[in-house]
Amino acid sequence: MSTAMSTSGHIRALLRIGLPLIGGHIAQFGIGLTDTIMLGWYSVEALASVVIGGSFFFVLFILGSGFAIAVMPLVAEADAQDDQVMLRRITRMGLWLSTIFGVLLLPIFFLSGPILLGLQQTPEVADLAQVYLRVAGFGLTPALLVMVLKSYLAALERTRVVFWVTVIAVPVNAIVNYALIFGNWGAPEMGVQGAAVASITVQFVSLIGVIIYAVRALPEHALFKRLWKPDWEVFARVFRLGLPIGLTNLAEVSLFSASSIMMGWLGTIQLAAHGIALQLASLAFMLHLGLSNAATVRVGNAMGRRDADHMSRGAKVAIAMSMSFAFVATLVFVLFPEPLLGAFIRPDEVERDAILAAGVTLLYMAALFQFVDGAQILALGLLRGCQDTRGPMVIAGISYWMIGVPSAYVLGFVFDLGGVGVWLGLVTGLTAAAVLLMYRFWITDMNRLRLKFVG
Repeated sequence: MSTAMSTSGHIRALLRIGLPLIGGHIAQFGIGLTDTIMLGWYSVEALASVVIGGSFFFVLFILGSGFAIAVMPLVAEADAQDDQVMLRRITRMGLWLSTIFGVLLLPIFFLSGPILLGLQQTPEVADLAQVYLRVAGFGLTPALLVMVLKSYLAALERTRVVFWVTVIAVPVNAIVNYALIFGNWGAPEMGVQGAAVASITVQFVSLIGVIIYAVRALPEHALFKRLWKPDWEVFARVFRLGLPIGLTNLAEVSLFSASSIMMGWLGTIQLAAHGIALQLASLAFMLHLGLSNAATVRVGNAMGRRDADHMSRGAKVAIAMSMSFAFVATLVFVLFPEPLLGAFIRPDEVERDAILAAGVTLLYMAALFQFVDGAQILALGLLRGCQDTRGPMVIAGISYWMIGVPSAYVLGFVFDLGGVGVWLGLVTGLTAAAVLLMYRFWITDMNRLRLKFVG
């Protein structure tokens, strides 16, 4: 096979796996956007409390998601070796770990009010957020279980079902939100509790959907066979791989959370502009995230076949595709900043012009970090495919918290660059992560795996 044919094959494979995953991530983004819009229509207090409560939930979800993400490369490797027993054992223990995590953290949701007060939130916001979280907390376990099963299906390159399950969840969420937040169609008006019930409904509908698909489409895997039986060897393997992934994700999310706190110090206009620019940057990030997931599957498959050359070629193609996505996003942000930002602001908003002026500058900063943000998440995907998660966890901690956060503070407040300085700090942290993670994959892991596969 020629190199050109090999490259086109990698492109087709990455698109076949990655495009449905990208669509699924964008649909998931749409669910959060729907919540934000509807709660904004209901009341400012409800919106503020669920933004805080949703962030609280998301941090815990991201930490627990490491076990689900760990399932992806392990199942891809087992599938490449045609080991259906190991494939089932890995997925089953991923379900176990996610369930245990969700149950153990449930009390935190009931104590969220005092925790949020300790984080300097106002009593009104903390109380209303606790009302939301005491209901939404019951959705953590099903949300994590859905993610485990999505990882299992993605590893088997059955990503279309992952896409459709998430797409169906968007209107379900909107309909239940509309009924329960506002009390429409004879339903009780529940406000923030209605939004929480809608979230749980979506999570259980999604869980039922992926379970039915897995049982009917892949009966040969007998996925839920002896689900009650512990498998401590594989349990430990998934735990060792998954915990560092969860902590890595947490480090990255907390970098952006810290930037939001700093932007809040600069005032309401800067914070509003930051929130909108970050939403747009997050939407572009979904492209890179889906491609990163696809890269994890492809590298995990190459691990199972012990084919370092295939892994190397696939990684190069994935990087080139990510840079192409980044180039397009950069052009859009630079050429159309005001229409993009204006879509999030009411035409009659008194502070509209001030928010747009601040947001345009921040969107230029978002354009600046498209390439490094794509590179760092893609590198993490490649490393996870190699089942290398502890080193990346350390690199993430150093890059995001020892470089990114201090740089944001120094540039924003010591050098008095304001919001631009905070975002330059984000660029600095993401650049450090991209360089160090790519170095680890190409120099450390690829050399190690070439020697291992030859031996």
